[in-house]
Amino acid sequence: MEKVSSLSNIQIYQRSEGTPTLIDTTFVLFFLAVDIGQNLGRFGFDTAIFLIVLALVAIFPFFMAENNISLGKWLAGRGLIAGFAILLGAVFNQTLGTVFPETFRFIPFTLLILTAMVSCYVQFYNFFKFRISN
Repeated sequence: MEKVSSLSNIQIYQRSEGTPTLIDTTFVLFFLAVDIGQNLGRFGFDTAIFLIVLALVAIFPFFMAENNISLGKWLAGRGLIAGFAILLGAVFNQTLGTVFPETFRFIPFTLLILTAMVSCYVQFYNFFKFRISN
């Protein structure tokens, strides 16, 4: 445990448990890649921005997580997840209108927004999580 602050006789410690950045950011990465795969045929400015964000979501949690994995293995795993999700998004786009109704087009982005909100909540909770030590 790392001592963060102390006030008279009360000491506040931050927990040194592993943060769940790996799990929640993986879902954000997955749904972002599905949405990119869905829009891959019509490349535009928004797709370029999404690709930059995809790279950032793939790399940055490595520096926030408390893990003992090398950056190469991290990027290989995240790249595998993103590649599979892009392929899944492209296949999902082909099924719209034939297998699924056209209104299902918005499901990947809706799930991306929901998982990003949950991920943001988890990150802020872990950032502000303190406990009082006796």
